[in-house]
Amino acid sequence: MNSLSDLQEGKSLQVIQLKPVSRLDLIKYAGASGDYNPIHTIDEEAKKAGLPGIIAHGMWTMGNLAKLFTPYYHEGFVKDYSVRFIGKVFLNDVITLKATLKEKFDQQYRFDVAAVNQHDSEVVKGEVIFSKY
Repeated sequence: MNSLSDLQEGKSLQVIQLKPVSRLDLIKYAGASGDYNPIHTIDEEAKKAGLPGIIAHGMWTMGNLAKLFTPYYHEGFVKDYSVRFIGKVFLNDVITLKATLKEKFDQQYRFDVAAVNQHDSEVVKGEVIFSKY
């Protein structure tokens, strides 16, 4: 699909599967975001917090989910983006990013979006409104 105009309601954008989450991914994200909470980078600190191991930043997952719209930025922009964090992302998880067109209206496209782990459990879900120029 070359254009969002070609997408019909109920159809999905091309799914993106990320490489397994690495410690380096999370260290880089901590530096870029300024979120140095040690539960994202240090095993012992995550365990002290009651976690089985370090977890990815929720915003790391949310940011990756926005990659679904990168091929369409020549057509418009993400006007609104809201999500709920409903699961944890751990080291070595393989996250799949999905977006399904819910409705088209006034040069805007409302998508249901989700990030799903390798166990087919949603870890992030939400909505994107993409607006055409």
